[in-house]
Amino acid sequence: MKARYKTKTIQIGNIKIGGDSPISIQSMTFSKTKDIQATLEQINRLYFAGADLVRVAVSDEQDAKALAELKKHSPLPIIADIHFRYKLALIAAESVDAIRINPGNIGNKDRIKAVANACKDRNIPIRIGVNGGSLEKEFENKYGATPKGMVESALYNIKLLEDFGFYDLKVSLKASDVQRTIEAYKMLRPLVDYPFHLGVTEAGTLFHSSIKSAMALGNLLLDGIGDTMRVSITGELEEEIRVAKAILQYSGRQKSGITLISCPTCGRLEADLVTMVKEVEKRISHIKTPLQVSVMGCAVNALGEAKHADIAIAFGNKSGLIIKEGKILYKLPEEQLLEAFIKEVEEMATKREGK
Repeated sequence: MKARYKTKTIQIGNIKIGGDSPISIQSMTFSKTKDIQATLEQINRLYFAGADLVRVAVSDEQDAKALAELKKHSPLPIIADIHFRYKLALIAAESVDAIRINPGNIGNKDRIKAVANACKDRNIPIRIGVNGGSLEKEFENKYGATPKGMVESALYNIKLLEDFGFYDLKVSLKASDVQRTIEAYKMLRPLVDYPFHLGVTEAGTLFHSSIKSAMALGNLLLDGIGDTMRVSITGELEEEIRVAKAILQYSGRQKSGITLISCPTCGRLEADLVTMVKEVEKRISHIKTPLQVSVMGCAVNALGEAKHADIAIAFGNKSGLIIKEGKILYKLPEEQLLEAFIKEVEEMATKREGK
């Protein structure tokens, strides 16, 4: 795994992005922002799921004016997402912690300058959100909806904001497919030192988005690219955060929580492994301490896998083993095994947390 690219650091509310800061996770509400109660309910759901930032759509003046009230009660920094109507960004800038604009649809230089000035006056960052499906005509006509076109759009708009004296930026280069997303980010990364927001846009339902996001974001994270991220899943707030955390964890960029290893099911199983794995996952899901936990269903993989796990459980014929740091701790009847294992996992987590 490559070291992360060193970027400049920006700050959105109390969250630092870039530099050596942890990679932050964000999502977006799907309620009408003007419906303050519904939007706050979704923001709170994201907060308790573990999100660091939240983005809200600003589609009209009512949405823009609702931001001040949302900001008073939100437990998360708020990013206003603006398309087409730059004047909404001017209103939003009075209340929120950051602005996201898509230069491809926000309008001419004067409009972008007005947004930059409003954000500069209030010391809030801008995300240049380039989208492969909505490039400016000049780049789409010259390059098509290609990684090259996306990068040229990003470079043009970065330079434009810099010419306006604005440098408090982060950049995203989202496409709806894995390959274009990866290529665009990798092409731009050596050319600028601004932090990157990662994502695959319009990624689809939980199944499709999880796969596309894991492939694209995981690839980039392993290559040292990425400072904040969103996994876009149609209508699945908590699942967006859950999948994003898993991608960070399994790419090695976030050291927290349980890494669960379980063997594939086969004819050698001597216990109801599927039920046991689900029960173990449920019972230890609250643990934030980094632990590698192995759940095995027979002797073939158990001892070998357990050597690499912090703690393991191996089910056999009406009995099983608890293995801690490569050594057999107990051999117990099956009816006692699960409770004893959960107790050992929790004690190990508590002990490590206290170090």
